[in-house]
Amino acid sequence: MPDDSIPEIDNICRQLMIEKPKKLKMLVVDDEPDNLDLLYRTFRRDFNVLKADSGIQALDVLATEGEVAVIISDQRMPEMKGTEFLSKTVPQFPDTVRIILTGFTDIEDLVEAINSGQVYKYITKPWDPGELKAVVQRAAETYDLLKQRTEELRRANAQMALLAVLVRLTGEAQSTETALTPIATAFGENFGVDSCILQLVRGMLTVGTYGSQSSTDWLMSPLIQEAIATRQLQLSVNIPKDPKLASVPDYAENGVESHLALPIIYREEVLAVLSLQWKQPCTLREDEIRLIHLSAQLVALALTAISLSN
Repeated sequence: MPDDSIPEIDNICRQLMIEKPKKLKMLVVDDEPDNLDLLYRTFRRDFNVLKADSGIQALDVLATEGEVAVIISDQRMPEMKGTEFLSKTVPQFPDTVRIILTGFTDIEDLVEAINSGQVYKYITKPWDPGELKAVVQRAAETYDLLKQRTEELRRANAQMALLAVLVRLTGEAQSTETALTPIATAFGENFGVDSCILQLVRGMLTVGTYGSQSSTDWLMSPLIQEAIATRQLQLSVNIPKDPKLASVPDYAENGVESHLALPIIYREEVLAVLSLQWKQPCTLREDEIRLIHLSAQLVALALTAISLSN
């Protein structure tokens, strides 16, 4: 099987690195404005810092902004203690690393929070900027490690699920045409796309689809045509800002803002083209790009095996 570490994949990965924000997000929570501003100024150069002056407001911020890498919360706040607020964030954001600032010896709350995994570290007030920065740096590294392991597990599960579908179809599918929709569905379910189309190059009406996108007219998109012509993966991470694609009507009509097109190749022959679409700017990671490329190679083997068996 060909090595997936090829120039076009590396170029796509570099493009993603340019498009994606470099700073991790952090949420700081304190009911005292001076302390909140000090926390913001301390970390704004290294993090995308979000602020909240209460646990209730912090929950609203998370509902809007989504997961953050690190939360620093004061313990003694009106309406909701810091430990209570942090406990409410655990179910939805298990990988977030939580730090408590405390100016008093409320040992029972802190011990319970630490033992239950809700708090990574507690810092006593008045806190030393150097010490807090060091703790936050370790917290960010812990978050990155947790996300890496979670992603590795997700990738392994996605690849196994797709492989299981391909093995089953190799034995059961009556033709390559009947295998297209199950394969498109497997890609859609395992790569978090809004829609997916898998189309045989021979016979432009022979397609398999998944998700909200039912029209196939836009398959004549320049991105699809370039993927077939160059035999290389093509990706637009933000179509409304892409001068080559922004004027293509099918994207706007279907609400597609990101598009990945990948030719399915076996022994130098383009068998099909895989098209993945998202209704928001692309947030794919480098390892996901490589996994999609490897999975496409497995699809090429499966389609060929199905064709030969029938």
